[in-house]
Amino acid sequence: MTSREVVRAAIDFQGPDRLPVMMEALGVDDVGGAGISLDSERRRTGQGLDEYGCWWGKTQQKNMGQVKRHPIRDLAEVERYPLPDFRVKEKLPEVRRQLERLEREEKYVNTFHFMLLFERMHALCGFETVLEGLYTDRAAMERLADRLMATVLQKIEFLGEHFGRRIHGFSFTEDWGTQENLIINPELWRSFFKPRYKILFDAMHAFGWDVWMHSCGKVNRIIGDLIEVGANVINLQQPRALGIEEVGQQFAGKITFQSLCDIQATLPSGSDTDVRQDVQDLLKYWATPKGGFILSDYGDGEAIGVPLERKRLMFQYFMENDPYRRTRLSQSEPRP
Repeated sequence: MTSREVVRAAIDFQGPDRLPVMMEALGVDDVGGAGISLDSERRRTGQGLDEYGCWWGKTQQKNMGQVKRHPIRDLAEVERYPLPDFRVKEKLPEVRRQLERLEREEKYVNTFHFMLLFERMHALCGFETVLEGLYTDRAAMERLADRLMATVLQKIEFLGEHFGRRIHGFSFTEDWGTQENLIINPELWRSFFKPRYKILFDAMHAFGWDVWMHSCGKVNRIIGDLIEVGANVINLQQPRALGIEEVGQQFAGKITFQSLCDIQATLPSGSDTDVRQDVQDLLKYWATPKGGFILSDYGDGEAIGVPLERKRLMFQYFMENDPYRRTRLSQSEPRP
């Protein structure tokens, strides 16, 4: 199987001939990215204004930074605040070049949007303001959410009309969990966010794309809802916090898990035995005989104290325990 075929078989539960892998740091990646990125100070330097006008700051510790200045200071501004337009025709040749390279390499192609809805809402207005506004000024929050959705829908339509099924998945970030639970009441999440995700996911599916969602924290209470509205792949990087056996018993075979050994409890400070145990548990409870698991790196390894040697060890254990590997190695057998 090619890289694209392996990933597709895992997502569709059609029996990949090996584990799909996304570990760019080791030079092994079955998935490539292609899409439109707008110029911004943050994109060029790692800090400063992003394309939405949010100001990012960083410390000396290597990480992605965080929004330090929120441009919407009064909810009365949500209706008129200028949002970016990703429908930039001048960017299309660059996307074509990206796609041509990935097609030559026979990769699965994801397009990506950073901070889809909830994350972008609190980046623009502030975390506390959004949490309070969901209760005290829901109408303003709905106007903001719907304007952000319109921006993403325009981007989906633009890319879909120009590239269609040459793109295979739409990937985005949307952190929803604390260490112990969902950030907001699940019923509020279901009434406000779930129907909006359904609209966005339907738009992605209309072009034949899989829906890939990243969400940190203990998000157990909404995984079933995400499956219901059409999420195909969920990126969970703290499997011990979620409960590997618990999540597997409820959701294995219903969604594909994009994951790795726990980035908090295992990779930074666990023993080699702990790493091996995570590998065995993830493959036992989250993978199925027909697929449903993608080994995926945490890109900011230095920020959490995970050197490359640690990643190589994890990769080695996953390869040794690969439940799909046939007697004869696949042509696309990953080799770091």
